[in-house]
Amino acid sequence: MVTVRRWWGHKGLQIGLLSLLVGSAWMLRQTQGALLLEMYQMITRPLQMLQPGPSSEERLSDVRLLELQTRIVDLESQNKKLQDLLGYVEKEPLTLRPIPARVVGRSADNWWQQVTLNRGSNVGIQEGFVVKADGGLVGLVESVTPNTSRVLLISDLKSQVGVTISRTAAKGVLRGDASAEAVLEFYEKVPNVKVGDLISTSTYSQKFPAGLAVGRVKSLDLKKLPASVARVELFPPIRSLDWVGVYPKPTNQELENQTSANQELQKSN
Repeated sequence: MVTVRRWWGHKGLQIGLLSLLVGSAWMLRQTQGALLLEMYQMITRPLQMLQPGPSSEERLSDVRLLELQTRIVDLESQNKKLQDLLGYVEKEPLTLRPIPARVVGRSADNWWQQVTLNRGSNVGIQEGFVVKADGGLVGLVESVTPNTSRVLLISDLKSQVGVTISRTAAKGVLRGDASAEAVLEFYEKVPNVKVGDLISTSTYSQKFPAGLAVGRVKSLDLKKLPASVARVELFPPIRSLDWVGVYPKPTNQELENQTSANQELQKSN
């Protein structure tokens, strides 16, 4: 009995520490560390409460800084777009240089139908003027006020544009589809066209000068009646228009020249 007591006196503390260690390890495994996390939070929570948070002045200063950063990024983006447009304008002959304008109005109800520009008759814009952007033809000025212009987009369901296949001169009418694509109805039943062909305005057009880039053939339906049709991917960023160039409408002389060119083409064929 005395021997047991002596042994316990020497080993009891070690056994107790070992049991505590094993028990703690078992608890950690069973709770996946949740108990330890709770103990840590209990110890550190009073210390966290003693740390002062940012003052209202500091929070206001941070918000103002973020606002300024956002405005700077936006201005840099707008400046780059305007520089690109002005650089493009300067390449045009003086008599053909467009009027730069920015899209300032567009509603969700007619997103693909029309946009409003921030320039109007005060700078010489008139109904029938042609609107272009990076990529090519955007639409036609439909109405004008002294300081604004409303543009009918080529993606509008009412829009009709005479176009030609650049590779083969096959012609047709491009109709808007209220999306970033359009439908091309050919004049011929079996036109010489293939997927990937580029499309531009044709000499048949009475509203637009010939040769303006429009898009690319995305798919074909040569069995469609009464005429073959194609789905066209529009080049201009109709979905996200910002800066555009507004050009004078074709003169009667230009339209006559287009008609004469078309008649000569028919004779040669």
